[in-house]
Parts: sequence; C-alpha cells; structure tokens
Amino acid sequence: MSFDDGEELRRRDPRVEHILRNRLHPQHESLISAPAETRGPSGLVRKNPHQIGFIGPNGLKRIDRLAGNGPVLGRDVRAAKVKTEALRPLVSIAQAEQFVVAVMDMVGGRLTAHDKDVLGQAQQLAAEIPEVCAVVAVVFGAVKEDAFELAGVDRLIHLRGEDYQGYCPEQSIAALQVIDQKLSPRFWLFPDSVHGAGELGLRLAARLQERPATQAWQVSSEKTTFRGGSQRTDICVDTPRLLLLAEESAAPIEDTRHEVVPMSELTEDLAAQVLPCIKDGGQVAVDPKQISLAEAEFILAAGNGITDWEQFHSASEILRATEGASRVAVDDGLMPRNTQVGATGTWVSARVYIAVGISGAVQHLQGIASCDKVIAINTDAGCDMVKRADLSVIGDSQEILAELIQLCELRQEQEMKQGVEHVA
Repeated sequence: MSFDDGEELRRRDPRVEHILRNRLHPQHESLISAPAETRGPSGLVRKNPHQIGFIGPNGLKRIDRLAGNGPVLGRDVRAAKVKTEALRPLVSIAQAEQFVVAVMDMVGGRLTAHDKDVLGQAQQLAAEIPEVCAVVAVVFGAVKEDAFELAGVDRLIHLRGEDYQGYCPEQSIAALQVIDQKLSPRFWLFPDSVHGAGELGLRLAARLQERPATQAWQVSSEKTTFRGGSQRTDICVDTPRLLLLAEESAAPIEDTRHEVVPMSELTEDLAAQVLPCIKDGGQVAVDPKQISLAEAEFILAAGNGITDWEQFHSASEILRATEGASRVAVDDGLMPRNTQVGATGTWVSARVYIAVGISGAVQHLQGIASCDKVIAINTDAGCDMVKRADLSVIGDSQEILAELIQLCELRQEQEMKQGVEHVA
C-alpha cells in the first residue's frame, strides 16, 4: 500500500480508545468531540448524527434517550450546563477607546432572543474595529435579567425611575442624545421590532440627522445588507452609523463571559427632564383569546392527553393565557385550526409555553423553538416534549390542572382580601 508524499499514516491509539469507552476515566470528557446538539443561527436545535450516543464499557455504542445522548446523565444535565457557563473565559475591558451601543427591548424586564442577536452583532462589529472597543447595553425601567455577562455586555447603562416607566419616547430619546454626546459611539444598534426599541432607533436617527438601515440582516463594519421593497429585495450599502437589525441577523454570544461594568457616572448626567407630549395611560386589559399565537407571551397548549376540555378552558381563563393546541387535537375537531402550534401551524415565541398532554412531534418542537421557557405536563417521562422542557411535571394532566386552578383561585382571594384591608 503506497501513500502520496506528505500524507500521514493514521494509526490507532489503543489508550485513547480505552478512555473513550470508559466513561469513568478522568480524561473521558476532555476527549469527547463536538456536542450532539447545537443551536443554529435560526434558533432551531440541530443534531449531529455522528455524535449521537456514547461508547459503553463493553465497546458498544449506546444511546441514552432520557438523559440527552451524552456522558452527562439524568439530573446532572442542568448542573453540567451551569458548570459550562461558569467555565467560559472572562472578557474584561479596562479602558475602551471606542463603543458600540445597543438599545435593548427588555420585554418583561429580560433580554429577548432578538436582544441577544443584537448583542452578538455588536460584539462582531466591536471585533472589526481596530481600537479597543466595548459593547454598551442601554436598558430602561425595571430589569429582572441576571445574565448580561453571558449575552456579551461589557458596559451597562440602566436608566431607571418613573421617567422611564411605560411609554416615554421623548425622555428616552433625550437620554440617548446625551449618551451620543458623551460616548460618540461608532455604531448604534437597535432590534427592529414592535416592542419599542425599533421606534427609538428611528426617532434617534431623525434627531441626529442620520440615515439608518432597517431590517438589516447581514452586517459588517464596511457593508450592510438589508431588506427593502416590502421585504422582497436585498439592498447592499455602506454600513451606516445607526442600524435596526432583523431577527437572527447574528448568532448570540455562546463562548465567552463579559465583565458587566455599570456606567453609573454617566447615568447621573441623564437627569434632564423634558416636557412629554404623550401621556401613558397604562396597560389595557385584553382578552388573551383575542391575541394571536404569534404575538402571545403566555400560551397554554393542549394535546391528545387532555380529557376534560372544560377544565382546560377554565385553566386558560384563570391563568389569562392564550390557548394553543397540537395538530392531533385540531384534527380531532377539539380545538380550532388557528390555535395549532408547530411547523404546520403557527411558529410561536412565547415567554412561557405550557404543553399539557403533548408528546412532542418534530413539527411541534420546531414551532416552539423560540420560546424562552417551556413547561411540560405529561404522564410519559420519556417523551420528546419532556426532554425539550425546562420544567417537567409528570402526572395526570386533569389532576394537575385542578390543583393549579385551585391555587390560582386561592391567590386571587388573598389579593382581594388584601385590597379590601388596604382600602379600609
């Protein structure tokens, strides 16, 4: 057998093969190659068929369907995830010469998937700038997020107080103008969404007399491609200073941690008051059943495991959740067609998605790939929905929903009593 010049003869390493077969060996995890599952730029989880399973002590390949097809088993999966996040290398910027400022939507006080895409794009632009560049995140109002360091935030400007509660574009734009004067950022990034930050981007562009790029989906420091012509044409231009980014324009940060340094000295200079021309009248109560699934933030979905449909509707009403359904429930005529969730129905991006009696077909899991928190109620501990869920409750759905309704009613009674006592 002959080989070309420069071609190396691959030889088996019995020691490495022995370590790969022995999961108890201390060097076993360090020799494992790429993970079995990765989340792609579209938000969908992709499986590597060559990495599914693991080699057992007897040398045969095994698949652990309950624990995630890997060396980490059972209850150690979440602990391993936390450990992996803690082992990310820390990026610390002591003195920054340039800044890329990203204004966040912060729906519900937390970073949305769109926000994380914008921060990922901000880090890519910062890496292309020759000077030392820091990514600055600007957030308004109450904040519940506790993982800014994992999203790629180097500096944080948190504008809190009554002036930034609710809909207050004039006050917010005045603060952004001061930030522009103080930092002179190289780029301004906004999520092009309906949650508020997109509007701030357009207002700031008018104040600064800059021409922004909207629905930008391919961005570098030199060129930007954005959608035009009613989303039917791609237009390539020199990268402007203000960018309104489309969803999935860049992958979120997954490999590093960043030192989140609050810019408290800057927030003290943003106390200038403006006379608002718009008064926020507060939120208006809306029937959750009138909200489309694509826009709903809290969804209670039913599947073939539901036996008491009257109880399900009562649970959605008391929880004030939008109703969804699996394809099986819709095909059986138990739920209307517009409530179907999945690749063959509606793709949803809810903050909380509760799947009751849904086993988790591939099309359904694709439809909920963008949901932040998934809760599964099912009797089958090994179904695909339980594997996908962040929290699983194994038991009879009728009994669990009955207990949930009872707890909600009890809480409402307590809140009413507290309100009466406060008035008295």
